Amino acid sequence: MKTPFSPYFFSILLLLGATHLSTAQQAGFNYDESNVPSYSLPDPFVSTTGREITSIADWTFIRRPEIISLFEDHVYGKLPRDLDGIGFTLVNRDEQAMDGQAILKEVDIAAQRNGKSITMRLTIFIPKQQQGDEAPVFLLITHRAPENIDPTRQEKSDFWPAEMLISRGYAAAAFHVQDVSDDNKETFKEDILTTLYPEQLTMSNGMRGLGAWAWGAMRAMDYFENDPDIDAKRAGVVGHSRGGKAALWTGAQDTRWAITVSNESGCGGAAISRRRFGETVTRINTNFPYWFTDNFDQYNDNEDALPVDQHMLVAAIAPRAVYVASAAEDQWADQKGEYLSLRLGSRIHQAIYQIPANLPQEQPKVGESIHMGPLGYHMREGAHNLTALDWSNFLDFADKLYQK
Repeated sequence: MKTPFSPYFFSILLLLGATHLSTAQQAGFNYDESNVPSYSLPDPFVSTTGREITSIADWTFIRRPEIISLFEDHVYGKLPRDLDGIGFTLVNRDEQAMDGQAILKEVDIAAQRNGKSITMRLTIFIPKQQQGDEAPVFLLITHRAPENIDPTRQEKSDFWPAEMLISRGYAAAAFHVQDVSDDNKETFKEDILTTLYPEQLTMSNGMRGLGAWAWGAMRAMDYFENDPDIDAKRAGVVGHSRGGKAALWTGAQDTRWAITVSNESGCGGAAISRRRFGETVTRINTNFPYWFTDNFDQYNDNEDALPVDQHMLVAAIAPRAVYVASAAEDQWADQKGEYLSLRLGSRIHQAIYQIPANLPQEQPKVGESIHMGPLGYHMREGAHNLTALDWSNFLDFADKLYQK
């Protein structure tokens, strides 16, 4: 960690403003910028042994693996990669989906380990196009009611506006987290944790719910690489709220994703934990003890002891694209902390990979968006939700990134 006199610390001061670093902290949950405590952040440019990180090789082989390991040990848990086999079964195909505008594929992904298996369902709409073309794809990690990703399209939702993606030339894919780990503290162990990776449940740094959801997204990517209609090199993973936390962990763990989108992911997602603004580490661990690894509990009311903070998760995705989105009424998710994380994490894109994407110090105003190379941000009007306006921004960003 840099000293308070380092340039890294001063970059935080400049973004927050001196009035935001008061040591006072109100009782309960803080929604007052003047009560954000003083803090310094772990430096992504300095290794755990004190080595300065200055090159792509330093980042790739020293610091990035350290950061991933620290997040595994202290926040999300180990993400197991060993499988004995994986298979894909097309259980439904409709060539005339969406009034003939798309092809629907419903695919069962079966993963095997130690003689046991689980199956997750992947729903995909692919735009009709000329023979030989491959469509870029966005995968949604969803925890909302399954009706939000209805393959029949009898029920439609702006949470997953598949028709919009198809009209813009993108494949729309989604899976529900209940296929890999229930979003429920009583039943989250079912599916992959009990069936495939029971040893994780005995480990203090073992995988829990969010890690399981990231595991599921990685299995979807395994399928994309085997579907001739999908351009797996132009794939984005999207999550809202808790799904946004899982999306960031997916993008950091799996370098196959071209774009990682975090929509209003807040504490344990894009927001800086040390700010203690809105939802805190203590609150999230109390309400959702099954999301994070057990070791994360030791940072309840002790955020300064964390060897990482969320800007380093953004950094771990570099040089690939990262999009962070906020909502004006969603103080619980700490909109400023989300933008701060993106801005500070993107210094790896700039300094290590020489990507000219210097985000403004000031957070964009409501209704403004920034699409700058591999970095995207917007804050829209309204409350905590994933909306058609959010998706429209994500697609505009991808169009620019892919030069469509």
